[in-house]
Amino acid sequence: MANDLTESKIMQALDWAYDKAINGVAGLDSASELAEDYLKQEGSLTDKVNSLIRWQNTKAGTSGFLAGLGGIITMPVTIPANITSVIYVQIRMIAAIAHMGGHNLKDDRVKALVYACLTGNSVKDILKDAGIIVGRKLTENAIKNISGKTIASINKAVGFRLLTKFGQTGVVNIGKAVPLIGGIVGATFDSVTTNTIGNIARNTFIKEKEYA
Repeated sequence: MANDLTESKIMQALDWAYDKAINGVAGLDSASELAEDYLKQEGSLTDKVNSLIRWQNTKAGTSGFLAGLGGIITMPVTIPANITSVIYVQIRMIAAIAHMGGHNLKDDRVKALVYACLTGNSVKDILKDAGIIVGRKLTENAIKNISGKTIASINKAVGFRLLTKFGQTGVVNIGKAVPLIGGIVGATFDSVTTNTIGNIARNTFIKEKEYA
């Protein structure tokens, strides 16, 4: 039920998924390993990032990938498996893009920005409300100036937005209505949403000059 979900549970799920995305799980590459694979391709950094986003939209719904997800679905927070998979898949994509932009995934400030990207088009409002000047991308210096208080503000806003999002879309109930894999496919791999989030992550973490 949607009312079983709280902001604190959402944040626990984000932290759990971020840890799995950064450190990797059996059968699935970590965010940095995924990023390094795409960095080996030819073309500009933006081309490589766009290739990663396209892969996320076309390959992440395949049976092999879904089988790999089986290892990450069980988690200590009581959140439906389909939401867990949504969060994990998209966090790993965003974190991979951040890594490709040269950002340190162990930095709590970078982690907060990864979480913000999960909110899609709401990211600009969240960052603006947190006192961060919203541009096409965030420079390393701008990220270094983010305070602990600002991180907390971003995370609180993200928790609220995602709670609202999952409640409104009915994602919470999908896992109870259909078999597990069907629920994951239906809820996680919305190519429009994933593409939007990927583009936002690219605009946030990849340097301006790469767009020239």
